[in-house]
Amino acid sequence: MMKAVLIALMVLLHCLGQKYTLGEEPVCQNQPSCSECIRSPGCAWCTQMNFLKSGESNERRCDSPKSLKDRGCEDVRVINPGKHPLDYVKNNDLSNDSYNVVQLKPQNVNIKLRVGVPYEFTVEFKRAQGYPIDLYYLMDLSYSMQDDLEQIKTLGQKILKKLKDITETVRIGFGSFVDKEMLPYVSQLPPRRKNPCPNRINTCQKAFMFQNVLPLTSDGREFEREVSKQNISGNLDSPEAGLDAIMQAAVCKDKIKWGNVTRILVYTSDDTFHMAGDGRLGGAFLPHNGQCHFNDMGSYIGKAYDYPSVGHVSRVLQDNNIQLIFAVTEEIYPAYKALSALIPQSVVGVLKKDSSNVVDLISEAYGNLSSTLVLEQEGAPAELMVSYRSKCKDNQAANEWREKGECQGIKHEKITFQVRLNATACLKEPQIFRIKMQGISEEVKITVDTECQCDCGAAEKSSEHCNHKGDLSCGMCSCDEGYLGQNCSCVQQNDTIKMLDSCRPNNRSLVCSGQGSCECGNCVCRNEYSGKYCECDPDSCEKRNGVRCNGKGKCECGKCECRDRYTGSACECSPSQDKCKNDWGLCSGQGECVCNRCHCKPGVIGDYCSAFMDACELFKDCLACHLEGSGSCHERCFNATVKHLEGTHELSCIYKHVSYSVELKASGEVNVKYADLPHTVDKTAVIIGSSVSGIIITGIIIIIIYRLLLELYDYREYQSFVKMQNQTQWKEAQNPLFKGATTTVMNPLHMQNEA
Repeated sequence: MMKAVLIALMVLLHCLGQKYTLGEEPVCQNQPSCSECIRSPGCAWCTQMNFLKSGESNERRCDSPKSLKDRGCEDVRVINPGKHPLDYVKNNDLSNDSYNVVQLKPQNVNIKLRVGVPYEFTVEFKRAQGYPIDLYYLMDLSYSMQDDLEQIKTLGQKILKKLKDITETVRIGFGSFVDKEMLPYVSQLPPRRKNPCPNRINTCQKAFMFQNVLPLTSDGREFEREVSKQNISGNLDSPEAGLDAIMQAAVCKDKIKWGNVTRILVYTSDDTFHMAGDGRLGGAFLPHNGQCHFNDMGSYIGKAYDYPSVGHVSRVLQDNNIQLIFAVTEEIYPAYKALSALIPQSVVGVLKKDSSNVVDLISEAYGNLSSTLVLEQEGAPAELMVSYRSKCKDNQAANEWREKGECQGIKHEKITFQVRLNATACLKEPQIFRIKMQGISEEVKITVDTECQCDCGAAEKSSEHCNHKGDLSCGMCSCDEGYLGQNCSCVQQNDTIKMLDSCRPNNRSLVCSGQGSCECGNCVCRNEYSGKYCECDPDSCEKRNGVRCNGKGKCECGKCECRDRYTGSACECSPSQDKCKNDWGLCSGQGECVCNRCHCKPGVIGDYCSAFMDACELFKDCLACHLEGSGSCHERCFNATVKHLEGTHELSCIYKHVSYSVELKASGEVNVKYADLPHTVDKTAVIIGSSVSGIIITGIIIIIIYRLLLELYDYREYQSFVKMQNQTQWKEAQNPLFKGATTTVMNPLHMQNEA
């Protein structure tokens, strides 16, 4: 947690430093001593004697240079460390000479910084044409790489020829790897140890960890001879000991014979790699120590240490300026692409299954590596923030400051980087760190120191200025024990409690309101606090537009004392009246100008009080007063002039039997004119009577019409009935449908009864 807070604080100070370089003057925070003062950005210290006013603390000697000058401090008495010129210890020009190649400029500088004040300087880089190359070919010799080995055996001359298109001086070496010689990576059965091939038809060499077959040499034929002697091997699991082999190839510089040139390590494999922690399966618990462990035969057994971590391998490659090219098959390309993202100055290429394209792949990968430039720091102290701004092609500079300087697609152009250093705290002693270009052995050595002590000369012992009761240094008295004050003129009282009581208004208050110190019964206030008890806060006054007292006055104990005829609690009221005047005068005569704004009379509105809110209602009482004749109407009429018009008129306002209008004159006068309304019939009763009568008459007429229509209908129905009755004839004749019985049947039962 504390580490996170520290980092956040450093970033904040770094941002403050960036703002400073953009032209914003930092606000000085007053400090009690000269050394502390110059550690605060934007501050300077006045060493002039008698500079302070009576009662002022020594912190008032620490202020911005401008403020000190305005307060009367002479320029020669101001200590304000500026930027020191860059001290070039070594600054050789960029050179393409094969005997004296210089690709990075400058080479060694000394810089002195002030805390919080950024320092910028330029670093130049130009890749030398024909710069020598060392290429070490590191190959996986597990069984699946059998066909690849046959191709590699004949590639020595081809690789050298391809690289000589880039530079005349090329050396090439060869190394191979399989895996750790222990279970579960390599079989421990004697027959399988002797011949680890998966079938008995082929013959493989015994499994091994890493072999330095051929140190770097310029003889391509020797490369082919040594590689042709190699035989394929085998192991049990799929991952190989690739990271372990890369580690040994990087750290065993004397065995590999790396030169102080461009170093390229080509790694070929068709499978993945073991990582840190995998070695514990075989009993290798010790973390890799990053040391060279070659035996006399140029081999590395690897049983004692675990596989190295990716971060460890990355750091070792950077420390030894080795650029890594992964040439891997398409099936495992994604895994190595992810690995390359964690290792700076590394690229990945797809290798054909028989490695037939390895020469073109190396050439293309080297071109990609050399076209990418990354400038970064190494070993910078924690108190120092380092950032970069790159100017790549066509002199187009980046707008943002970054943690690293980066450029893409560079060939042999001259590139410049702006480097910014910003100290967030004082360094105990000069520190050395380096700025390096990834993959390049050259570097810029920087010795940085911070300016945190004032050089005021030797202190004057028992100075007369200090009444022989203290030492004078940097214009300030350091009083002997028992003496206080600016000039050590105050004897410290024995009764401390009584002395402190005189520095606070009551027993419940803080001494000097917590904003000063009590010296000899008097408050010596800190910063800009003032008052007998330092009770006056310089920031307690009102602000306008973010500025205390609107910048038009001085804050005196919480109250703005305005100047230049400004008024208001925050001196916000300008003496000007330009915003109150129009063609009708000041506020149209209907208000007063306060703070350059019109304050209108009741009922009057507008920026210039040039309109009434509701003139009819506002002057109704005035007209009523005149009509009633109830005495003086001056106050009720707001000093308006009332005038009666002859005859009858219909004006904009009406009151009872009169109409009236209100007019505002350009002079600010108000005229009220009224007149009788024209005599007219009361149309209301006529309208109501006519409406009611019309409704009643209309209703009666409708009823009469309805009854007439109903009678007419009944009459017609009756006449129709009578007519139909008269047309009906009634005749007494026998019904032709009726016939008498023709057969009589006698019931025998009835006949018995009759007998």
